Amino acid sequence: MNEIQLTLVFICVLFLLLGTGVWVGASLIACAIIGMELFTSRPVGDSMAITIWGSISSWTLTSLPLFIWMGEILFQTKLSETLFKGLTPWMYRLPGGLLHVNITGSAVFAAISGSSAATVATVGKMSIPELKKRGYANNMIVGTLAGAGTLGLLIPPSVSLIIYAVTVNESIAKLFIAGIIPGLMLAGLFMGYVALNAMFKADNGDIQDLSFSFKEKISALISLSPIIALIFCVIGSIYSGIATATEAAVLGVIGSLVIALGQKSLTWESFRSSLMGAVKTSSMIAFILMGSHFLSLAMGFTGLPRQLAEGIGALELSPLTLILMLTLFYIVLGCFLDGLSSIVLTMAVIEPLIRQAGFDMIWFGIYLMIVVEMAQITPPVGFNLFVLQSMTGHNMGFIARASIPMFFIMVLAVLILVWQPEIATFLPNAMK
Repeated sequence: MNEIQLTLVFICVLFLLLGTGVWVGASLIACAIIGMELFTSRPVGDSMAITIWGSISSWTLTSLPLFIWMGEILFQTKLSETLFKGLTPWMYRLPGGLLHVNITGSAVFAAISGSSAATVATVGKMSIPELKKRGYANNMIVGTLAGAGTLGLLIPPSVSLIIYAVTVNESIAKLFIAGIIPGLMLAGLFMGYVALNAMFKADNGDIQDLSFSFKEKISALISLSPIIALIFCVIGSIYSGIATATEAAVLGVIGSLVIALGQKSLTWESFRSSLMGAVKTSSMIAFILMGSHFLSLAMGFTGLPRQLAEGIGALELSPLTLILMLTLFYIVLGCFLDGLSSIVLTMAVIEPLIRQAGFDMIWFGIYLMIVVEMAQITPPVGFNLFVLQSMTGHNMGFIARASIPMFFIMVLAVLILVWQPEIATFLPNAMK
């Protein structure tokens, strides 16, 4: 059987299982078992046991549940209120007014959460009612939250970056550092769009009753200082080489517990809720990783990744053409799968192509995060869209239309990253 037939078999089985509602992890394992039974003579049971254990026994993965727990702890606190009150005095005079709070607030929470959906939920909890009350356009409220919420995948500590690092055997610390400048760049592009839109439409909402003295602005900034200090401690300890990503995650958990205690929002119930939330999310990700590693092994036994890599290599595509094809591929895939599943499903085949083409794997990881961010706001399977639908009550069509400008801004960010790859590689190359 040639590689095209093998590919079709794997794709058909996988999407049949996913389409019938089977969990992603279970679908991957079932697809791998069917592939090995039909196309190889390898013992399925032994291979599965060894591969699944190896996929989740990596010390590198220890940071994953810790960073997730850090975000869960802060999700239980008054952080949404703190972010809104702390950023409002500095943002309300900008063209676009308080819409910038959606973006800057998302960027700040992304730096302590690593989750796109949690970022949207936390920032939107406080900003949506306030912005609606002040008469901001609903499509701008929804659009800015949908777009800026995706920063949780890019700005460290990103859960998706950890998964990518483990999958392609790259440094988590370097990937975290690489995501800083592109993350800030993307946030800046979102804010630029909001400002231009406000200047052309003269829509800043109702900010007539807002006025802050310099002292009040400094006081608002001080209220954000614990969160800012936590971000600098976590990221700074990694960049300086004082701590590994796992050690920085421990520091982040301790810091978030201290912040929650200081805000008097750490109760036994909130502690238990944050811990169980982290366990559930980590278990889900671990299950997907088990399935993806086993499916990668099964595909390796059939020789499919090598055959596909050789076939695409024979086309002699230029690096730019390859990136264009991959961008289109991930955008289409993102319409049906979430970003995390897209990464683990495709890396077995995509990684050899990227290495063969000579791309820096750190750069490619950042490029990939921006591309799969688009999956968070593309229907019908856009997690951010579902979160916003539940929070605003708008139908999915309205939310998807409001997110379209943010989608094209991400396309622009990809073009800039391809044009100037140093945006992603400068800081990792400068690490000690």
